Amino acid sequence: MVPPDFVYCERFTSTKVEILGRYGNRGIEGNRENNKGNAKISPLLSVFPVYSKTMNKIVQLFGIQHPIIQAGMIWTSGWRLAAAAANSGCLGLIGAGSMHPDVLREHIQKCKKATQKPFGVNIPLLYPEIGTLMNILAEEGIKIVFTSAGNPKTWTGWLKERGIKVVHVTASVKFALKSEEAGCDAVVAEGFEAGGHNGREETTTMVLIPLVKRAVNIPVIAAGGIATGRQMLAAMVLGADGVQIGSRFAASEESSLHSNFKRKITNLNEGDTQLSLKKLVPVRLIKNKFQKQVQEAEDQGATPDELQTILGRGRAKKGMFEGDLEDGELEIGQVSAILKDIKPVKKIVEEIISEYEIVKKEIVSKTAFFPYSRF
Repeated sequence: MVPPDFVYCERFTSTKVEILGRYGNRGIEGNRENNKGNAKISPLLSVFPVYSKTMNKIVQLFGIQHPIIQAGMIWTSGWRLAAAAANSGCLGLIGAGSMHPDVLREHIQKCKKATQKPFGVNIPLLYPEIGTLMNILAEEGIKIVFTSAGNPKTWTGWLKERGIKVVHVTASVKFALKSEEAGCDAVVAEGFEAGGHNGREETTTMVLIPLVKRAVNIPVIAAGGIATGRQMLAAMVLGADGVQIGSRFAASEESSLHSNFKRKITNLNEGDTQLSLKKLVPVRLIKNKFQKQVQEAEDQGATPDELQTILGRGRAKKGMFEGDLEDGELEIGQVSAILKDIKPVKKIVEEIISEYEIVKKEIVSKTAFFPYSRF
């Protein structure tokens, strides 16, 4: 299926702009400035996306300024982070996966006081008190819910009946299709690079986004390995309608992470994270004493029960919220290797958008092509 958002490809000449043709499966022929003879240009190379505040699907769906979602991460995404993201023009998400029902209600109420902009809640569907949490969302008037870690059919209908927009986080085409069939308004396609719980298929963002875009008709939000404007632009070129960013916002002043963990994130290098606990639920962790213990057990053929014993209870809280960098579970994405500072959310968003626009213009100047799109 050809992505419907790419419509025209235009070429600048010294005197006019020539419409060369519609986006299609064939190359577009045309004389290019400073190019001898006929140049065959692949639409996939000559077309790149821009987003309009009035035309982008994600901007329209959520009523936000930028097609950026601040991921709802455990022990990270409290009301301060969600409100700061919302006030910066993004969709802020409260991460309910590490919250008891009364704590979630408190965070929602505080977020309402801190922002007048749209925000939502991310809820893992495997949460033991899922029914109670869903009732709280309805009672508090939440209008946007991201679900993850479970079957999207379970709660999507219930949420939609209450006028709530639903987005499901997936790591495969199979579950992206299930999300669409369940009635989700959009889908997050999260690649293998992402931090925290991950897909068993280990499909990278570069591969996953075009596959999901081709398979579904609902908007696609790219996630995994995205922290900069350049990476955001790359995701949009792959077909994404927006991006979900986690690790960059984790290393923000407003995130709930312990200061020890935030500093740790800014000192990571390539290869300092690894997908672990694959016999339970795959999760990307920083390599520390706990992760090495898990890795040794897995290498020796440990059973799921034995791995669960090593994991124990409260391991993520111990590492991410309490700051134990050796015995705690430290979840973060591969993109952490390029994060070298802790900044306010407003500054992070400004830098992402600025770089997006700068790189977009650089590409225009290099290719002498400019697209019309419905982004």
